[in-house]
Amino acid sequence: MTHILKMLAQRILLGLLTLFAISLIIFLAVSMLPGDAAEAILGQAATPETVAALRKQLGLDLPPHIRYLDWLGGILQGDFGTSIGNGREINEVLGTRVYNTIFLALFAASIAVPLALFCGILAALYRNSLYDRTVNVVTLSSISTPEFFVAYILLLLISVKAGWLPSLSNVRLDTTFAEHLEKTLLPALVLTLVSMAHMMRMTRAAIINLLANAYIEMAALKGMKRFRIIVHHALPNAWAPIVNVVVINLAYLIVGVIVVEVVFVYPGLGQYLVDAVQRRDMPVVQACCLIFAATYVLLNLIADILSILTNPRLLHPK
Repeated sequence: MTHILKMLAQRILLGLLTLFAISLIIFLAVSMLPGDAAEAILGQAATPETVAALRKQLGLDLPPHIRYLDWLGGILQGDFGTSIGNGREINEVLGTRVYNTIFLALFAASIAVPLALFCGILAALYRNSLYDRTVNVVTLSSISTPEFFVAYILLLLISVKAGWLPSLSNVRLDTTFAEHLEKTLLPALVLTLVSMAHMMRMTRAAIINLLANAYIEMAALKGMKRFRIIVHHALPNAWAPIVNVVVINLAYLIVGVIVVEVVFVYPGLGQYLVDAVQRRDMPVVQACCLIFAATYVLLNLIADILSILTNPRLLHPK
């Protein structure tokens, strides 16, 4: 137990250090962008006095290290600052945006994870069959295609041609849960197609790797059905790599939704980030980037912890 706690503490400390380094990179990258944010907001007709007053109001006249420490100190207190575009507190908008993005990611994961596990188990069960080759071709084709292209193809076929689902995912605060599901089903299908290939192929590879073990052969010699051998004997021992790739893909579903949200005009964190970039609203850009980075680091940390807990060799080291 002490070994596990020490390993978990090392992972958590490494995650915090990584997040600190990412915050520094985000701040430096935004600070080094060409142009002046105050001039971009006021326009070319602004006088130097007006630009200087706005720079002082935004704190742009302070040294970079002071601005970074002020920004980092505010984040540690739960304050992401004020939006330059509309003057609203960023915290007021982030709650709804983060909820919408997490809702879409979990909705896509609820479709992709069971489907990937089922297809991966069947691919291992019928290895080198027509089904196995067909599923591999389809999944590799979907993962090799950019998200926006898959989104536009499904948008054309399902929304424009068939008219089954709405083309825009314009959810609001008063949208019911059923309407939210309906309006996010199409972007969830796009995320499912581009994310399930990793999980399916990892499930297939992990199970096939275990099928050559002696205890699997003994179970087959006892006359057990092949599907029962895979589900009850091979799959439990293959959980470590499968859980790892599932959590990593969940991180992709949350962090990689920017393109999908823009295509479907979905009011999530990705759309909020794109709008802020267009308006040069740098506090919002920094806040969104840091939330995406923190989400990715946290889910990678969860993947490491689950890999430790599902691996007997790490749980009981010699």
